[in-house]
Amino acid sequence: MNANGAGGSSAETSAFDPAWLALRESADAAARAADLLGPLRAALPPDGPLTIWDLGCGTGSLGRWLSGRLRGPQHWILHDNDPVLLDQARGNIYTSADGLPATIETRKGDVGALHASDLVGASLVTASALLDVLTAAEIDTIAAAAACPALLTLSVVGRVRLSPPDPLDAEVAGAFDAHQRRDGRLGPDAVTAATEAFGRRGATVLTRSSPWRLGPGQSALTAAWLRGWVAAAVEQRPGLAPAADAYLRRRLDECTAGGLSAEVQHVDLLALPGGSS
Repeated sequence: MNANGAGGSSAETSAFDPAWLALRESADAAARAADLLGPLRAALPPDGPLTIWDLGCGTGSLGRWLSGRLRGPQHWILHDNDPVLLDQARGNIYTSADGLPATIETRKGDVGALHASDLVGASLVTASALLDVLTAAEIDTIAAAAACPALLTLSVVGRVRLSPPDPLDAEVAGAFDAHQRRDGRLGPDAVTAATEAFGRRGATVLTRSSPWRLGPGQSALTAAWLRGWVAAAVEQRPGLAPAADAYLRRRLDECTAGGLSAEVQHVDLLALPGGSS
């Protein structure tokens, strides 16, 4: 599971639960690096029309955030391998910055199996909380297929800070990061890999920090994130279980009392094809 809740092992059975995706949506929106929108708009047709592919779209939260920040007619292709999420996603209503209703279609498929022919005509490729659950080969596939700008948001980078600190923080974080890297996934190394993959193809790559900053006002999200974070760490290192159980109880008690804050670092990446920067 990534720190945002994406993943696919037994510790992550609720990772793509629509309720979890809804719980995190406001924190995602607050975290995304809005200063990448200026260079993105400059690389797109100023008044559209735009064809936007949202890879690993979930229920469509990135489109809900981004569509109203871009001008002109928009056609969104929502791409995911989960038919339940796609059923929800196709009910979205997106509206452009100038009030135009967007059209939406959904496509079921594996992101790692994309080809350049799939993205012919795309104006923009987007994704949220996706890169860190991919392998190097899958990231290279996306970079090779996208001949247009790519805005890839909210990738975890292996930095978490909890306040107040606890002696077990670093051990849980290390086990979690190792879990992220299982089975060839890149986890915290994904942004570096994506930067290199797009750079090899002549793209200009811009990155910005996009942290979750969770305080007492986000206690429900903090508690859900903590449970998943610790569960993934224990799955990776079962010997941690006794200490981790006590740690989780302490942290959840602090969260309930309004005394815990968390900063979960992510990075947003914008790749601009050669000649569009």
